[in-house]
Amino acid sequence: MKLKKIILKKTNSTNDVAIRQIRKGTRNGIIISESQTSGRGRYGKKWISIKGNLFLSIFFEIKKNTLIKKITKTNCLLIKKVLKKLTFEKITIKPPNDLLIKKQKVCGILQETIVYNKKKFMVVGVGINITKSPIINNYPTSYINKYSKNKINKYSIFANIKKTYEKSLTGNLI
Repeated sequence: MKLKKIILKKTNSTNDVAIRQIRKGTRNGIIISESQTSGRGRYGKKWISIKGNLFLSIFFEIKKNTLIKKITKTNCLLIKKVLKKLTFEKITIKPPNDLLIKKQKVCGILQETIVYNKKKFMVVGVGINITKSPIINNYPTSYINKYSKNKINKYSIFANIKKTYEKSLTGNLI
């Protein structure tokens, strides 16, 4: 399955753009933005969007009876698969939706479901600290370039995530 690619300079939230696309009739896609002004995390927490890091959302239709817990694990595993090719350190999953290197958060994933025209959609927001990490009280963070031999390009990560999801969605892994 091909994901419609949407590239933005600035947006309030890539998840919000995904929801608008669904309401316009787009069934699946992937959105990237250079910057986000109102990125969000779980429980309404603000996602700190530092320039140079990666902000994207993937959206696709799911079956109404699909277990969200299963998709959450699959989404973490798919993003981890892409990131582990870039670093010499082990990446771990802190349930339900954070990816860590050396117990420091390098990636957060926010899932939202939306029902539109009697169809259910999953929106997967992904924030990856590539060049800098935000300072969060009582939650250590880091960034991928710190654990890589080569400087990482966010657009190559974006392309790899797109390819990984297209393959997984085609193979009905989600």
